[in-house]
Amino acid sequence: MKLQTEKKITAALWATACLSSPAAMADPQKLTVALYGGNWGEAFIKCVAEPFTKATGIAVASEVGTSTVTLAKLQQQKSSPTIDVAWMDGGISEMAHAAGVVADLDAAAIPNLKNVQDKALYSDAGHTFAVSSGFYSLGLTYNTKEIPEAPTSWKDLWKPEYAGAIALPSPANSSGVPFVFFMADVWGIDRSNLDAVYSKLGALDTALFFDSSGAATNAFQSGEAIIGAHFNVGAWDLIDKGAPIGFTIPKEGAWATDARLHLIKGAKNPKAGEQFINTALTKEAASCLAGKLYLGPAVKDVEVAEDVARKLPWGVGGSIDSLRLFDWAQINAQRSKVTDDWNRKVTAKN
Repeated sequence: MKLQTEKKITAALWATACLSSPAAMADPQKLTVALYGGNWGEAFIKCVAEPFTKATGIAVASEVGTSTVTLAKLQQQKSSPTIDVAWMDGGISEMAHAAGVVADLDAAAIPNLKNVQDKALYSDAGHTFAVSSGFYSLGLTYNTKEIPEAPTSWKDLWKPEYAGAIALPSPANSSGVPFVFFMADVWGIDRSNLDAVYSKLGALDTALFFDSSGAATNAFQSGEAIIGAHFNVGAWDLIDKGAPIGFTIPKEGAWATDARLHLIKGAKNPKAGEQFINTALTKEAASCLAGKLYLGPAVKDVEVAEDVARKLPWGVGGSIDSLRLFDWAQINAQRSKVTDDWNRKVTAKN
């Protein structure tokens, strides 16, 4: 499945390159962009890469992978990066900044930064290291044939009738570690001692702990999983395709984060990278991503169709202020320990 996805994205990128003018085609310059696979990558290409290539004549080459994989590559390539621009999720973004692999975003070189919501710009000590290209939420996803009525609580995952058919994120996914903290809040467990959370998660009879959004989508699509956590992006994509899937925000709520753009420190094509990020921050790109992925726009005053609005992470009438966002400094400080504990106390029991 991964091979098919990469072939599909590669084909799309060749199509992107073909949009160049004859003069631009003679220019061997290209931009390497790290992005996600599946429908995420397809949308990033359609909404950002293709308009960028059409406007500049610079071809875009993809580096497909999850946020954690991208960060690992950037750390390995720190002295001579091959990636110019990277999409990475909240949390991993802060880790990339701490690792010194991302460059500052210059407002003079990326004028569309001024069009972005304040909460969608990420700075540390006066250095802006990332900008959001849209927000998404992790809600409860379920098979409507097997579960006719929408579950109302995250605690419903522990119902015996769902044993063996539950999908949850693993720490290898950017949502996995924050999901542990979120479950602590759901059960009223002190975040300073997560043992009770591990006991509860370890007691679940799961179908899979997914490393990528695509793996979760495949599990729900095949019927391997009938209930579990999934992003509004992946769930609504299945629903739109006619799959018997429902997506709901339980009474305890859902946490949210975003897909962020970064300029890589020491990149070979920094000027082109800035132009690419600037293209991603137009109203047109934000509206396109909202329509294709149901990402909540980070750009101000973006209008979307009514059917799209209800599928955004904040729902009809909501906004970025409606989202429950995490303190990534707190989570990242415990990320390594949570991952180790998860492997010993959750994965080992399943």
